[in-house]
Amino acid sequence: MPVPKPGRPVRGSRTGRPIMALLDLLGRRWALRILWEARHGPLSFRALRERCDGMSPSVLMQRLRELRHAGIIELGADGYAATAEGRRLFHALAPLKDWAERWARRSGRNRLRASRCSGDMRTKS
Repeated sequence: MPVPKPGRPVRGSRTGRPIMALLDLLGRRWALRILWEARHGPLSFRALRERCDGMSPSVLMQRLRELRHAGIIELGADGYAATAEGRRLFHALAPLKDWAERWARRSGRNRLRASRCSGDMRTKS
C-alpha cells in the first residue's frame, strides 16, 4: 500500500486534500500507537515492539517505513523517535484526546442513566 501524500488520492478519498492523506496514514493499524510511544524520545525497534504489545515485526517495520517517509518518525543512533513535525502533530492531536475523554465521561453517564431506567444501578460495560 503506497504511503499517503497530500495532493494524491488516498483510501476513501480522491480529492488529494492533505487532511485526507493524514487521516489515511494515521488510520492505519498501529500508526497512532507508534507515534504515541515515540513521542518522548528514541526507542529501539525491540523496545518499540514491546511497548506496542508485541505487534508483528513486519507490521511494525511497514508502519515505521510509512511514518519515516511522511517525516513523522526518524531513526537516529539511539532508535526511533518522533521528528519535530511528529511532535507538532502529537500536540495538534491533544484537543482530540481531550474531546474523547469528555465523550467517554458523557457515555458513562448515559449508560448509568439507561441502567437506572431499567432498574439496574450498575454501569453497563
